Amino acid sequence: MKKNSPDYSHLKAQQPIGIFDSGVGGLTVAKEIKRLLPNENFIYYGDTKHLPYGEKSKEAIKGYVTKITQFLLEKNCKAIVIACNSATANALKEVLDVVACSVPVIDVINPVAEKVAFELHNNVGVIATKATVATGLYKKTIKKHNKFIQVDELATPLLVPAIEEGFKNHPITHAIIYNYLSNNKLKDIETLILGCTHYPLLIDEIKQFYGNRVRVIDSPNIVANELKQILERNNLLNSKNKQPEYHFYLSDLTKNFEKISKKIFGNAIQLELQIL
Repeated sequence: MKKNSPDYSHLKAQQPIGIFDSGVGGLTVAKEIKRLLPNENFIYYGDTKHLPYGEKSKEAIKGYVTKITQFLLEKNCKAIVIACNSATANALKEVLDVVACSVPVIDVINPVAEKVAFELHNNVGVIATKATVATGLYKKTIKKHNKFIQVDELATPLLVPAIEEGFKNHPITHAIIYNYLSNNKLKDIETLILGCTHYPLLIDEIKQFYGNRVRVIDSPNIVANELKQILERNNLLNSKNKQPEYHFYLSDLTKNFEKISKKIFGNAIQLELQIL
């Protein structure tokens, strides 16, 4: 173990992983975790009452995230995945403060920014919510690791509401995507980071816009791999569990969340109302 690295010896492999987001977007990360770590139990919290986080103030996001983190710790989670870019960009410090090194915390920005910085990329575009773009965290983090990469960030606030309303493969999303991706800020990019966990639900439509001209980064896969490495490093991988349990808690029960979650995880899942 590295010097000064947190001691997780009190944790057990059988404990669940905690995952949270403002809505259905984090399900793209949960799905990838399920695929990559099929024996793991997890608890998902969707703060559907307060979505989209991308339109909320920094202080409001900090308040929501602090309560959710405390809830997941009370549920005995062995790791916490912040499956929300707006929460990461605005309240990562608050999550770390609440956790106080008791469990590992994996966010959705740092692993992606680091991977892009160390690979061969010259001009990178980031599309994200207003709250994420306002912090400039993607640009700062990529530049910290590789100052030569050109990074342009664009706020794309209409995408999350369109996704939450179920407009996938729909003329509405086609029009929104075309409008945003035609922006001059993204004119010369060769790589696009989907800086919101909702956006992979539209990845086929985004790739269709670009053809093969632009590489679109698969953030959920990068985040799930980061989680796997951290669990392996700390002997916390649950390898023997043949019947993993998935629990879904929402601050507001919504039809769209029910529809998308059951499509990904099967009809057997139960959604529970949990107002924090």
